[in-house]
Amino acid sequence: MTDILVPTLGESVSEAIIARWLKKEGESVAADEAIVELETDKVTLEVNAPEAGVIRKIIAGEGATVEVGAVLGQMEAGGSAAASSKSAAAATAAQPEKTAASPATTEGDDQKLSPAVRKMIEDNKLDAALISGTGKDGRIIKEDVLNFMESGKGAAKPSAAAPAPAAAPAPVTLSGPSREVAAREEKVPMTKLRQTIANRLKQAQTTAAILTTFNEVDMTNVMALRNEYKEQFEKKHGVKLGFMSFFVKAVINALREFPAVNAEISGTDIIYKNYYNIGVAVSTPQGLIVPVVRDADQKNFAQIEAEIIDLGSRARDGRLSMTEMQGGTFTITNGGVFGSLMSTPILNTPQSAILGMHKIQKRPMVMPNGAIEARPMMYLALSYDHRMVDGRDSVSFLVRVKEGIEDPQRLMLEI
Repeated sequence: MTDILVPTLGESVSEAIIARWLKKEGESVAADEAIVELETDKVTLEVNAPEAGVIRKIIAGEGATVEVGAVLGQMEAGGSAAASSKSAAAATAAQPEKTAASPATTEGDDQKLSPAVRKMIEDNKLDAALISGTGKDGRIIKEDVLNFMESGKGAAKPSAAAPAPAAAPAPVTLSGPSREVAAREEKVPMTKLRQTIANRLKQAQTTAAILTTFNEVDMTNVMALRNEYKEQFEKKHGVKLGFMSFFVKAVINALREFPAVNAEISGTDIIYKNYYNIGVAVSTPQGLIVPVVRDADQKNFAQIEAEIIDLGSRARDGRLSMTEMQGGTFTITNGGVFGSLMSTPILNTPQSAILGMHKIQKRPMVMPNGAIEARPMMYLALSYDHRMVDGRDSVSFLVRVKEGIEDPQRLMLEI
């Protein structure tokens, strides 16, 4: 038998949720064929068959939380589906009839808990026999433990050798209390990925001192430059010239001048990063994810545009690898494509800042000569961790971005 294992999920990601099994027990699979989908807080990824054969046993069911290296199931190399069915039938006939019981109340329960669930139960001194499992075959999953603790029933196991422990901290609440649906309402469970995203966003607001500063940028010169050269640019490079490459370049110039905005806090230390991996937020059917343009300072406008288009397309199709989601030092998000006029973006931890772009809208502006003109303006928002970035640096950083966009020749000359 060959174990089907949870692969390495990437930097700072230690566990995943089983979204769905693509194959059933007894089904034949080809080598490298996708057999199960996993969800993390960053991306949905597929686990492929390590070899050709037959799925003999599914150990971790849909909805279960699993850690890196955990056994998802077992397969037999070179077996056949027919043989599997006969074997399963024979095994069933040979076993005595059992009465149904929850895994949390049967013998050998400890082996039926995932490492993450077992640790949560032990850390909070809970009795697994009191927790109702909602996973496959009644297994206890992480959400079952959280719901049990939130219900107030999570009393610790009695111990004669030690005093009663303090009550466990309440888990993060994603929404208000649950209620029954009324007429013309529909209740749909949050996906596991959406729950994880919600927890991470709440965590960012809890752990960081987030502050947002605003400015506005006149897009006239960038739009004129783009209109003048867009056909030649696309003909030479095979990619359209968009606005995002200008903002990536403007951000990098500003990060060089204000390195704290490109840094992160690690305990009581500060890690300054002498490289520029720019995350570009992409809206997908699964939620907002942030693929990374690595070493963006070493790439020209055409390379940046091409990479952003490629990453965005594969993000929406669910074909990004974990590596392409990791290692960002600064993030840009563009709510303007959906019509947002202004917003306060939330940090993409552990980064210290994020830039929000918004809708381009003509507004009356007073020019240096006193004349009033209708100019294409965009509001910019910089959310930053005030523990790391001072107000002076954040405001000055945003001014540098504004100056770069309003005088795009400076970006091309890198001055």
